[in-house]
Amino acid sequence: MIGIYVRVSTDEQAKRGYSIRDQIEKCRAKADSDEIMEYVDDGCSGEFLDRPALNRLREDVKKGLIHKVICYDPDRLSRKLMNQLMITEEIEKRAELIFVNGEYAKTPEGMLFYQMRGAIAEFEKAKITERMSNGRRQKAKQGKIVKDPKIYGYRYNKETCRLEIYEPEAKVVRLIFDLFTRPNGRVKGINGIAHYLTDQKIPTKKGKHVWHRQVVRQILRNEAYIGRFYHNRWNTEGILQNKHLPDEEKIAVKERPREEWIEIPCPAIIDGMTFSHAQKLLQESRRRWAKQSKHNYLLSGLPRCGKCGNTMTGVYVKNWAKYERMYIDRKNTAGAKHPGCGRRVKAEGLEKEVWERIRNWLNHPAEIAAAGESEMIKQSSFEEEEIERIRSEIEKTKEGRKRLLKLFADGLDISETEIRESLEELKEREEELEKRLREWEAVKKQEENQLLSQRIYQDAVHFYLNKGENELTFEDKRSLIRMVVREIIVFEDHIEIKTF
Repeated sequence: MIGIYVRVSTDEQAKRGYSIRDQIEKCRAKADSDEIMEYVDDGCSGEFLDRPALNRLREDVKKGLIHKVICYDPDRLSRKLMNQLMITEEIEKRAELIFVNGEYAKTPEGMLFYQMRGAIAEFEKAKITERMSNGRRQKAKQGKIVKDPKIYGYRYNKETCRLEIYEPEAKVVRLIFDLFTRPNGRVKGINGIAHYLTDQKIPTKKGKHVWHRQVVRQILRNEAYIGRFYHNRWNTEGILQNKHLPDEEKIAVKERPREEWIEIPCPAIIDGMTFSHAQKLLQESRRRWAKQSKHNYLLSGLPRCGKCGNTMTGVYVKNWAKYERMYIDRKNTAGAKHPGCGRRVKAEGLEKEVWERIRNWLNHPAEIAAAGESEMIKQSSFEEEEIERIRSEIEKTKEGRKRLLKLFADGLDISETEIRESLEELKEREEELEKRLREWEAVKKQEENQLLSQRIYQDAVHFYLNKGENELTFEDKRSLIRMVVREIIVFEDHIEIKTF
């Protein structure tokens, strides 16, 4: 029995004409026999050995069912020289191996030529991969997205290579950010949002009706929603072979250095302040949204001991022959950095003090609004214009270096000393500009944080006044506190409330 092995990957079929039909026809002509069994791997990469048809062929050769194997070209067996030689040796131990595209004599010269062909095929594969990567990067630098990233809230336009807002999903994205950043008394944290979306039977990007907390977290962290999509962010080299590797050897996707990312503008769904607030809440989410305890604690996840720095957990303990709710800093879990200094405070007293402070803030909306307006007046386009101007100057210095090097390479009458001095001046200029840019960006960030704080207070006031103090439930109060308060530092004789 003669076995014919053919393989094609999608890119080769399109670019080089390695169609399955052509390979089979040429292999059958070479066999000149009717006793033929075909082994076809359609759309399989030659980089890996674990291919369905190739596995069957190797097994049939071992069993003696196949006495001759015909293949169009050695690179159909594998694109890697080492794998190609291994398969060749394995087949030739039990059967005859023939190639349509070239005959190789069993001589030292013939084997050398065969190995050279394999090395060339491996080199060619690497060059194809390199060219494709470079092509994608060039398109990204032109503001094009090379393939559909399948981001919830967007649709990919193949003609323009850009993302467009898909409003039915965009509404859900806004809902997720709203539930996470604003007090509502209904939904608790990321897990609560996932349950809420599932209960509402809202479909995911894949059309499923079950939302997982990790999907919600990914949405909350995705900068595409504020108009920043990044190409070349993740290094995925080698992950295609994960399906062939055991769990302990699987290759992890790694994030590239920030300077290698290519930013591609896309339409924003969420404003920058809401996104910034969400990131701050995410940093605290694990502590703030601990699992539900038997007894309710208004400040759960917020108090921290001012002496040892441990978080203070709500517990129900016996205190002077009476069980009470307490906040304590003791850590009994293995691996805790600090067991705690033993500070404990009655939950009722601490919660009352914190709520009174929050209530006083919320009962003076005019002061908060005035402060917000003051900050809005302070913010102007000056910072943005200055940042843009400095960035433009930095680009000019970089272009100046390139021009100097080009003039020197073209052989113009410029000495090497003059070139070096000019380059040093441009470098010093660029470093000074980079320093000023960082300073202005810090100023802008500070103003954005101030504006965010004012907006948070205003949202809290709106919720508080609309609901009415007497109508507030325990969950309403906890939502309001969590919205405004980042942390509560508990000292022996006083407390400090740190807000966003």
